[in-house]
Amino acid sequence: MDETAHGKSLLGEFLSRRRAQLKPADVGLPDYGDRRWVPGLRREELAQLAGVSVAYYIRLEQGLSLNASPQVLDALATALRLDDAERRHLHTLSGDVRQSRRRLPAERVTAAMRQLVDAFGDSPVVVLGQRSDVLTWNRTGHALFAGHLAPDSPDQAATRPNTARMVFLDAHTRDLYVDWPRKARDVVGKLRQAVGKYPDDPHLASLVGELTMRSPHFATLWAQHRVRAWGLNEYRLRHPMVGELDVCQHSLPVPRGQGIRLVVVTAAPGSADQAALRLLNQTLQPAADMSATARPAAGTPAHIVPAVHP
Repeated sequence: MDETAHGKSLLGEFLSRRRAQLKPADVGLPDYGDRRWVPGLRREELAQLAGVSVAYYIRLEQGLSLNASPQVLDALATALRLDDAERRHLHTLSGDVRQSRRRLPAERVTAAMRQLVDAFGDSPVVVLGQRSDVLTWNRTGHALFAGHLAPDSPDQAATRPNTARMVFLDAHTRDLYVDWPRKARDVVGKLRQAVGKYPDDPHLASLVGELTMRSPHFATLWAQHRVRAWGLNEYRLRHPMVGELDVCQHSLPVPRGQGIRLVVVTAAPGSADQAALRLLNQTLQPAADMSATARPAAGTPAHIVPAVHP
């Protein structure tokens, strides 16, 4: 498949899949029960809801029409009940054909990015590329998310951890998230966004192919064409050293980072969860300093005392 055809198929597949996921009752249309031969809405029903001709909508879904107007795309997004992230994704997929030829540029950590990471002190920080590769992390970020991996693994492109691969294929990461299915949906939705922006990136294609072959759960989620926006996410973690804790993951765009993001982890001030993060950082200090810092503060719940002692 050539680049142009591939770019068009992404738009058509997105429209088709999302149309199939809507029931007539979802949009106020009568449900004919057993007399319906297709899952979800019919093409003519969606076209009617969006105020476009059936013939034109069919051409869009078949990839025969390009560069639909913003007004048509917004009407389709409203008819499909898309959220803001999915609406932007639809516009991206229908962008100029030249956009489908773009490939993700090489991603690297600059000195300015390292200074930014250092500015967050002991807060767990991970720097992620658009393919969800871990480009770097601070020591607390490494300990929180991937203490079973080598600390310097992000330093070389060949050994960089990838958060999508970890969530679906790494047992330690799967156990880390109490609500793993929600984390899995978030990861797939963000990866969908990257593929929509860079449909011809060979590394993204390879990653999606690998996960599709090795994880049936990923394959099922990928086929749903759901999109997730970067931003603020709250998760409950089950950490092997400090127990269960509720955290906020703040995803911040790096200035001049071409899509690279800084993920900073925080917990509610004064909470046991914040105490757990502090305790995790204390366990990373040199052995000479541990005698003064390893003891949990008064009132620290027993469940966040580390299971492994120096």
